[in-house]
Amino acid sequence: MKTNKIYQRHRYPAAIISHCVWLYYRFALSYRNIELIMMQKGISVTYESIHYWCVKFGTLYAKSLKKTKRYGDDVYIDEVFCKINGKRVYLWRAVDQDSQTIDVLVQEKRDRFV
Repeated sequence: MKTNKIYQRHRYPAAIISHCVWLYYRFALSYRNIELIMMQKGISVTYESIHYWCVKFGTLYAKSLKKTKRYGDDVYIDEVFCKINGKRVYLWRAVDQDSQTIDVLVQEKRDRFV
C-alpha cells in the first residue's frame, strides 16, 4: 500500500485515516465510538468522515491483512527474571518456530494464567 497515492487530497494524515479504519474493522466499533476515541486523543474527526474512509479504504485494508505473514503452528514461551527500577519482575516472551516475536509481557507477580 503506497500511502502517498492512496491518501492524496485528504485533510487528515495517512496515519490517522488508517488508524480509524483499523479500529473499525479490528474491533467492530461504531463510527461514533471511533469519533470519541479519536477525540480523547485530541483529534477532531467526524463520524461521517470515518464512514467515508471505511467505505473507501476498507477493501484495500482487507487485502493488506491477507498479505501479512501468519505466525507458525508452534509457539514457545520463555520466562526471564529481571530487575526494573530495583523491583524484580517476570518477563515473558512468546515466539513462533521462526523466532518471530508474537508477544511480550512484563509482570510483577508470577501468575498461573499468562
